[in-house]
Amino acid sequence: MKRFLRTLFFLLLGITAAHATTIKGRVYDSKTGETLIGATIQLEKTGLVTSTGLDGSFELKHAPTGNFVLRVSYLRYKTVLMQLEIQKEDNDKLKIYLEEQNGKDLSEVVIQAKHDGSAEKTARRLEQQSVPLVNMVSGRAMEVSPDLTVANVIQRVSGVSIERNSNGDGQYAILRGMDKRYNYTLVNGVKIPSPDNKYRYVPLDIFPSELLERLEVYKTLTPNMEGDAVGGVVNMVMKDAPQRLQINANIATGYNQMFFDRNFMSFDASSINHKSPYDLYGKNYQATQNDFPKGVRDYKSASPAPNLIGGLSIGQRFLDNKLGVIVAGSYQNTYRGSNSTFYNSAVVDASNKYGKIIGLSERQYSEQQKRYGLHGKIDYIFNPQNKISLYNTYVNLVNQQVRDVKSTDFSTDYDPSIGKAELSYTTRSRLTEQQIYNSTLHGDHKLIGDRLKIQWSAVYSSAKNDVPDNTSISLSGKKIDFTDQRTVVKTNGSSSRWERNTDEDKAGYLDLTYTADIAGTNVDFSAGGLYRDKQRASYYNNYTLTPANSAALYGKDFINYTDIAFSIQNPAGGVSNPLTNNASEKLTAGYGMFKFTSHDLQVVGGIRVEHTNQGFELLFPAEEKFPKGEQVYTDYLPSLNLKYGLSKHENLRASYFRSLNRPGFYEILPGKVVNEEYQERGNPDLKRALADNFDLRYELFPNGTDQFLVGAFYKRIKDPIEYIFKPDETRGQDIYYSPGNFGVAKNYGIELDYIKFISKLGIKANYTYTHSSITTPKSSRVINASGSPENLIVEQTRPLYGQSAHVANLSLLYKSTKKKWDAQVAASYTGPRINTVSQFVDADLWQEGFIQMDASVEKGFKNGLSVFIKAGNLLNTPSRLFIKGTNPGDAAFAKQVDGRTIIRDDEYKQTYLLGLRYKL
Repeated sequence: MKRFLRTLFFLLLGITAAHATTIKGRVYDSKTGETLIGATIQLEKTGLVTSTGLDGSFELKHAPTGNFVLRVSYLRYKTVLMQLEIQKEDNDKLKIYLEEQNGKDLSEVVIQAKHDGSAEKTARRLEQQSVPLVNMVSGRAMEVSPDLTVANVIQRVSGVSIERNSNGDGQYAILRGMDKRYNYTLVNGVKIPSPDNKYRYVPLDIFPSELLERLEVYKTLTPNMEGDAVGGVVNMVMKDAPQRLQINANIATGYNQMFFDRNFMSFDASSINHKSPYDLYGKNYQATQNDFPKGVRDYKSASPAPNLIGGLSIGQRFLDNKLGVIVAGSYQNTYRGSNSTFYNSAVVDASNKYGKIIGLSERQYSEQQKRYGLHGKIDYIFNPQNKISLYNTYVNLVNQQVRDVKSTDFSTDYDPSIGKAELSYTTRSRLTEQQIYNSTLHGDHKLIGDRLKIQWSAVYSSAKNDVPDNTSISLSGKKIDFTDQRTVVKTNGSSSRWERNTDEDKAGYLDLTYTADIAGTNVDFSAGGLYRDKQRASYYNNYTLTPANSAALYGKDFINYTDIAFSIQNPAGGVSNPLTNNASEKLTAGYGMFKFTSHDLQVVGGIRVEHTNQGFELLFPAEEKFPKGEQVYTDYLPSLNLKYGLSKHENLRASYFRSLNRPGFYEILPGKVVNEEYQERGNPDLKRALADNFDLRYELFPNGTDQFLVGAFYKRIKDPIEYIFKPDETRGQDIYYSPGNFGVAKNYGIELDYIKFISKLGIKANYTYTHSSITTPKSSRVINASGSPENLIVEQTRPLYGQSAHVANLSLLYKSTKKKWDAQVAASYTGPRINTVSQFVDADLWQEGFIQMDASVEKGFKNGLSVFIKAGNLLNTPSRLFIKGTNPGDAAFAKQVDGRTIIRDDEYKQTYLLGLRYKL
């Protein structure tokens, strides 16, 4: 009995002690009120140490009672020593405020060097203080995320989905259901050109995410922003010089699960001639087989080397913080691939609404991507009134791809019961190099007692796309007794093509702001503008390769494709294609803007005027009536942004702005281009689209890291630009793909964005619902009264191309600053969306909704070292295209599920990366 009472006494004493000696609290920034993550809490002379969690909270357990000193320290903040009397009850209401050393307030749009511009709290603060609606991803969030490129990072932003490339990685951003053509891309607030040979939009997979300090996605415009954004604006803020020496280095390696299961195909890219025979010898030269190196046809199949990724950035401020210097570089060499199944369908007829499956193509892609990125910035602060900076950014993406295809013809001599079919084999080797370079000299000046502010920029940018000796070899084949075999080289089925284009921008920006006192209220009056001279040059040259011996058999007369003897069909005049052209665009813009805050209401409004002169010249015109042309127009773009502060942590925003979307340079060229699967034509009568955009959003920022945003938007687009298939006016059987303007489109939706951290756990979630509608002409084939098939043109309403009704993201995070753990699981959902607009009613090709799940974990050690793991596409999510309907006659050929016909199915497998990081 005594032993029981003694045990009970000590148990109760232990419970009481545990209850009575717990110290809890939060640490805040004394000026902003934001919670501080990772602050060190130490109870002196006890050995008890901890750090604040993701919500700024801390907890010290089993502290002894009595009088002690609580030491609270945090980088760049003054250490606080607090006398603390620990009594026999919880000390769970401590609020500790730290003051920055020599600190200054963060300005509305400029981060001072001593602040960590890549921190989560900086991103949240800028979101709260920004005039236009914006969502941001901090540099630190990108660093610990599973994503390596800007394209994959941006999918985590609310209202954003991405269009993926052939290896499953993100490539283009779709903002608020508006296709990639409806947004533009900035580097440090300056527009950059696109390396694409046809369009304006910039491939975001060319940018390594580790070069960024943060990523900004603007969803509304102010008059001082360029007006050609209906969906929004992507701004990449590059790394800035830190106050103290900072070194960040990483190296990693990994593999793609795809190549555990099959080999990687490659070719000898070093043998490629970067100039065509026409370039080397002139238009009268008749090319022979000797002008086409065999290396592009020397295909190898083997396991690829491991992926290799590395990065380094070094930055510091000198001369009493007046001079800032930072240099950053990134290198990525990765091997990716996909396995694809594609069903070919015939033209719809009166008795076959959804077309008929006539063939199957089984495709294997093997891609080696080498991505280089360099960023350098120098800034000098002469005094508080004058600052100048020079930054340069260069990114380069080299993509070496082999596409190997086996096609089965269902319409000719096909009998699966005995394993008999007509086959064809096509292997394509392609090397693509894309480059973007930007150099900006920028100045900030304050005059008249800081009432007059002047900002100016002189900008040179260039972009390049080079696809030399793009070679495709096609062979016929047969399936006999279930055995596949190649036979002969197809006549006129092989080709070698050179494509390249350059885009060069020279631009000047000027912004003036004068602050006047009107009736006791400071009003900022701003005016300025820009001038940009854009020059584009595009080149296209295609040679058809015909076998010299059309009867030569594979396996007998040749085994390797390098053994094939070809005769060369030279294009008439050396070059004949509308993709060989010169184009230009001269943009002159000016704006007037005012801004003031009255009580809790901030008002920003004004008007922007943009004058566009866009022209082209076909260098080798054929049958085009107008080989030269131009479009000249002026647009007036008003806007108004209202922000009402409901409390210190709450905003209510409303905005309106008018914007436009200009045609791409290729889109207004007369003439046609024959692609691999269809013919494409430009439209010289294509007009720019104009949009009226309305937004409403409620914002809650309860502390430095958490947020809750809910908003609604509405867009009315006049003359939206969409691509459709059309029949030729004189030869109705000829179908081509062409852009056009189609009346008025509407797009509206709601956005929810939620971030919450509790101690070491965090959640980031967002959801966007979007509804859009556009009416375009479609063909409908019916049986008329006389019993004959007849083609009717009808109007059909559908969603905008690329728009998903539902887009959502969910990330679960864990962070322990004491034990230096960072981990997250991130999932993205993109709902069904139109992938290709069909010529026929109800026959559009849709992409199936999908969930992509990725994960990452990082463990830090002493001396700035850490180990990280990143894993992508954990669910092996495929990309599937389907038609909303089935044809009973296709049941034996195609996969039909829930009233849909699967047309394409791409599989990418998982990717894994293991690396080391060092920070000083």
